[in-house]
Amino acid sequence: MLAAWRKRDPKSNEAGVKYFLLGVFASAVMLYGMSLMYGVANSTLLTEIGAKFTATGEFSAVHALAVVFVVVGFAFKVSAVPFHTWAPDTYEGAPTPVTAFLSVASKAAGFVALVVLLYTAFPLAQDIWQPFIWVLSALTMTIGNVLALKQNNIVRMIAYSSISQGGFVLMPLAVAGLAGSGTTALRSVVLYMIVYAATNLGVFAIILAVSNKTRSGEISSYGGLFSYAPTLGVLMTLFLASLAGIPPLGGWIAKFVAFQSLIQSQSTWGYALAVVGAVNSVVAFGYYGNVMREIWMRPVPDNDTTLISVPGSLKLALVITAGATLVFGILPGVGLHFADLAEIAGAITR
Repeated sequence: MLAAWRKRDPKSNEAGVKYFLLGVFASAVMLYGMSLMYGVANSTLLTEIGAKFTATGEFSAVHALAVVFVVVGFAFKVSAVPFHTWAPDTYEGAPTPVTAFLSVASKAAGFVALVVLLYTAFPLAQDIWQPFIWVLSALTMTIGNVLALKQNNIVRMIAYSSISQGGFVLMPLAVAGLAGSGTTALRSVVLYMIVYAATNLGVFAIILAVSNKTRSGEISSYGGLFSYAPTLGVLMTLFLASLAGIPPLGGWIAKFVAFQSLIQSQSTWGYALAVVGAVNSVVAFGYYGNVMREIWMRPVPDNDTTLISVPGSLKLALVITAGATLVFGILPGVGLHFADLAEIAGAITR
């Protein structure tokens, strides 16, 4: 309903229909996996499901199917490749505030549910879900980045960027089942989602402000933004640099902790995924840098230097998100303190 809010806009209607149809399919797959879980454990409580799997000590084909189907369902929620096809069209067609909500709240909820499921219901099924998460992470980072390079519309570019960022969030989970890596991986996921939420919301706040003036979603419409709206130009550069992982911003410490969890796993697959992540971090500079170049080096389209009116609510959002992005990067202990709550949550679930 939110994605199709603009009833007279064909793109908004398309966004709503795609999200609904693909969402129904993903939910059906996930519910089938949950029904298999219930059939095996005779309970819907995750702790009892985990205890049942632990007691048997072995996993049948039914167990494996249950794990795979449930993970696939949540992979759709976090727009992981190849279950990402709904995201670009939905993000572009939905109203910008709805897009910001879907890119942050919906994705965060999906990751939280996935983490709770893996740590509580399938703690000993790592041989099943770890390779699956590894492949999802590598594909999501790579394909998200490659497709983002080809975009001319900034919302679609951020949509593919969001997909790619999801791959980085999945990185620590790919080694979470290894001895001694569970808490570190959980901490990394929590920190990355906190930083990602602040940065992405800031990006969409600026997109909303600029599009209200230009009535365009093209990246070229950001040409010369710094010359007539220097504050917005600087903030957009700040947020994009954070998404790219440039120090000393929040995105840098989030990526650092994610890579640290892979290295500390001391596994070949962890090292391999770290290499994939490093390459993709470099690739991401291409499309983030493209927008920065428009902001700082390109002329203003049609020489329209009309001032941009920014509502008070957007100003407050920009202050909060920019402040969080800077604080988490300059004072990483603040972000890590929030992420330490993951250890408490993990202890409670166990």
